[in-house]
Parts: sequence; C-alpha cells; structure tokens
Amino acid sequence: MHLPVPLRGVVPPLCTPLTGTGEVDARSLAALVEHLLGAGVHAVFALGTSGEAAQLTDRWRTAALRTVVEAVAGRVPVLAGVIDMTTERVLDQARAAAAAGADALVATAPFFTGTHPAEDAGHFRRIRHAVDLPLFAYDNPGTVHTRLAAGTLLDLAAEGTLAGLKDTTGDLGGLRRLLLGLRARGLQDAFTVLTGSELTVDAALLAGAHGVVPGLGNVDPAGYVRLYAHARAGRWAQAAAEQDRLAGLFALVEAAGTDGASWTSAALGGYKAALHALGVIACPATSAPLQPLSEAAVARVRKLLAEAGLT
Repeated sequence: MHLPVPLRGVVPPLCTPLTGTGEVDARSLAALVEHLLGAGVHAVFALGTSGEAAQLTDRWRTAALRTVVEAVAGRVPVLAGVIDMTTERVLDQARAAAAAGADALVATAPFFTGTHPAEDAGHFRRIRHAVDLPLFAYDNPGTVHTRLAAGTLLDLAAEGTLAGLKDTTGDLGGLRRLLLGLRARGLQDAFTVLTGSELTVDAALLAGAHGVVPGLGNVDPAGYVRLYAHARAGRWAQAAAEQDRLAGLFALVEAAGTDGASWTSAALGGYKAALHALGVIACPATSAPLQPLSEAAVARVRKLLAEAGLT
C-alpha cells in the first residue's frame, strides 16, 4: 500500500511467536497482528529486534514476513527489517522482503566491523538503488555498535535516499537536534522520525517526532495509541499520565531479575510471557541461545499486567 509521508503514529515492532520446536508460529503471529490492528496502530514493523530477526534463519524470516503481510491484508503499511552484517547480505534480505510484499524497508548500518559515516551513506544508497521501496534507517548503536551521524542522515534525507529514521539511541537531545536540522532544511514533513525509546515517547512527540516504534506496544498497543492521540491533540498532561503507566508496565523486561538471563532474553522473554498470559500467542518460546523465563519471572510478568489493568 502507499506509505504516508510522513508516516505518523504507533508502529509496533512485532514479536515473532515460535513453536516449542523453534519454528515460526504463523497462527499466533496472525493473532498478534489482529491484537495490534484492533487497538488502532498505524503500521507494523516485522523482523526488527523485538522480532528476533538476528536469530531467525532466512527461511523463517521470509515465512514470518509473508504471514504478516497476509494477515495485515493492506489495512496498514508493513515495514520489514532487512538487518544483516554487510551490504550484499542486506540486499538479499531487501529483495526477499520486496517479493514478500513489504511496503518499506528498515536497515541498520552494517555490523560486526565498525563503519565510517561515508561507508554508512554508501550502504544506504546501494540498498535504495537496488530495491524501489521507501527505506528507513534504524539507528541502534547499542546493538550494531555504530551511531549514525546526524549529518549523514540529513544528507540522505535531502537527496531522497532515506524516507525516515527509527531512533533507538536513547539520546533525546540528539533526536531534538536532528529534528531541528530537518526543519532548517525544510524536510520536517518529508522525512519520518520515529522514536524507539518507549519510555520517553511524550517528550519525543513534543519535540516533533512523528511517532513511536515501541517493543512494549506488542503487549499494550492501546496504551501507546492513547498516548499518541493525547499528544496529537495537545493533551500533554494526559499523555504524561499514560506514559507513566506504560513506564510501570515496562518493568516486565526486568522480570527475569537475577535468573542469569541476558537483557535480550529478559526483554523478549518478558514480552512473550505477557502475550502468552494475555492469550494472544500459544507459546512464549524465544530462539536459541536466548533463555526462557523462570516460573518466578513469569509470575512477576503476570503481576505487572494486572497492575497495568490489562488482566
């Protein structure tokens, strides 16, 4: 479908439900899509960090994306992560995503080895030249170990290589300066800026961001839709109150506590445990080598869901 310019609103990065044997659970993934669309989200983002894209084989990535595209059925745009280590590998992912019916692509900088801003620019230009779909940069230095330079992003926006940005730096000051740079170039309505920092959405929207890509939005999409609606209407006190409630619910990513799990295991395990408890997905399994949550951690997740008014 046609991608709005700029793309505004709540764009959850879909979890990828798995079976107990590690295969993509297409039925649960379709149910998750309905859970999100029923709450009024404005687009969905498949195969991001929350979707365990880095852990899925190419075959499972394609299966997951095709399931999402089919389940969405043109009701909202589908953004597809094409996250991989090198430009050529990303191009393979981008072509597969286009063939599966994605409406836009989302790519990080190359990773494993560090890159220079000039190399990042060349990377994004090659992707955009090879596949004729809107391309979003995904700035996630905590994962790929490269911070995208603001000047590079502004230049790529001005030349039309990039359609937008998912900012997961956690740097609200840097995000604000980028937004000021876009305004200075007259690009504020031509380049989408989405925050991936779900605890400061109200502040990002007040600064001028167009929307949010919240991992926690898998669990409580309606809460983020309400937050966005309050912000769009200028009801900042109500937006802050909704943000505070969501900040409390966000503790589910820490439910693993001292169980020996990595942050990724704890966060994705928390999301999936919550979705399983809500009856959205059939199994809370995560992909190897991520560890499942303990029974005690799952009990903490259920308690947080109740405190947030979701059960």
